[in-house]
Formats: sequence, C-alpha cells, structure tokens
Amino acid sequence: MILLENFLICLTGLPASGKSTFAYKLKSILENKFHNYSVSIIDPDVIRKELTPDKFDYKVEQEVRKNNLKLVKKTLKEGQIVISDDLNYYASMRHDLKNIANNMNISYFIIHISTPMKICLKWNEERGSPIPNKIIIDINEKFDDFGKYNWDTPFDEFDFSKMEDFNQRTKNLINKIINKIKFDKLRKKGEDQIIQGRLDNEKLDKITRNIVGELMMDPKYHPYRNQITKCRKNYLKIKMNTTINEKEISKSFKEYLENYLNTKIS
Repeated sequence: MILLENFLICLTGLPASGKSTFAYKLKSILENKFHNYSVSIIDPDVIRKELTPDKFDYKVEQEVRKNNLKLVKKTLKEGQIVISDDLNYYASMRHDLKNIANNMNISYFIIHISTPMKICLKWNEERGSPIPNKIIIDINEKFDDFGKYNWDTPFDEFDFSKMEDFNQRTKNLINKIINKIKFDKLRKKGEDQIIQGRLDNEKLDKITRNIVGELMMDPKYHPYRNQITKCRKNYLKIKMNTTINEKEISKSFKEYLENYLNTKIS
C-alpha cells in the first residue's frame, strides 16, 4: 500500500509499561504495510548510553534531550516515519515533538501506553528491576495529565495489562492514522480554497470599486450612478468565489458595464 506522507508518533507512558515492545511491533507492521517508507525508532536510551555508558548521570540529560530532538528532526527530513520511544511524561516534551512536526508540515500522533503503575512495577520486578521502582513511582507522580491543551490529547491508548489481540489493535491504529492523514489533507485543501476564494473576492471588490470610482469622477457618468452601482452588485454576485486575475476582472467588468448600460466605457 502507498502512504501519502511520513509522520511522527510520540509514545508516552511509564517505564516498563510496554512502550519499547509496542514500538518494535508497530515498526514491523508499518514496514510490512508501507513499502515506500522506512520506519525508525528514536530511543534516547541509545544516546544516553553513548554519553554515559557505565551509569546514569542526570547532568547529561539536557544534552540527551537536545540530541534526541535533533535526531528525530533529521530522520523525518530523510522521509522516514519516526516513532519516539521515550517517556514523554511532561507536556513540554510532547510539545517539542509537536513543534518539529508542525514546522515540517507532517502529521503528529500521541499514543499513550496507559498500563497502570502497579502493573509496570510488577513487570519491572519480573525482569530483574533494571529500573529502580522509586523512579517509576516518581515519574508517575510527575506525569502531566492530558487535556490541559487542545493539542495534547492522545490519538489512541494501549493498556497492555488488558490487551487481548495486540496485532489487530495495532492494525486498527494504523488504519486510523491513514484516515486522519487523508482527512487532514482534504480539510487543508478545502481551507486553502476558502482562503484563495476570500483573496479573490477582496481583489474583485477592490478592482470593481476603483473602476466605479474613476467613472464617477467623469460628470458624463453621473446620470448613470444608480445603474452603475446596481450593475456592480450584480457583477460581484456572478463572479464571487471564482478564480480570476486582475486583468480579467478589469476587462470583464468594463464589458459587463457596457452591456448593462448600452454605452461604451472609455
């Protein structure tokens, strides 16, 4: 299947909630469905390990964040679909990604991995507690709620403690994304047409008004004042919301006036 454009997915959720597992499954399904796009998972842990391979150092976190965003932007510019596999628990983190998508005029989707904290703690312990439970609890307390801003609403949510048919749910998500991209393109096209129509109407109004103003400066047209005003209104009704350049407006309006008044316009 051919996809219209690449896009950015922002994963958000607690540690040990299933984000990375989801990211790799989603990447696989996307690549199987859209052969014209590559899919990259941007994981800041990779950047973090390059900077401090032996232990976690909070002092490098600002640089990790900066490099992570730079890599997201670079990969999107290469035309790839990007999955941000990060906690993104602050609204500001999600907004940084949204800004990149907006500036590149591509679609942006927040996917909330909403597995409850108790389950995350349990899964973390089952895999040997690679993350201290205190960190998961702290992040849960700091997690910015959705809905404070219109843009900050999850496009979809996945609670992996309740997931029955993972593959089907993921395929449904991809279909939702495709439909949203198509809808946004149609809406954008409609908005562009409306804006163009408004610009054309303003041009139409200004040019015809100027022509009438010039005519009224000539005393010989004073007896036709009411007819000219009425003629202009009729012309605007006919030509409103049509695409027409300035020369065509001037020429066709003068011809319309001549036919209406049955007299030559100089």
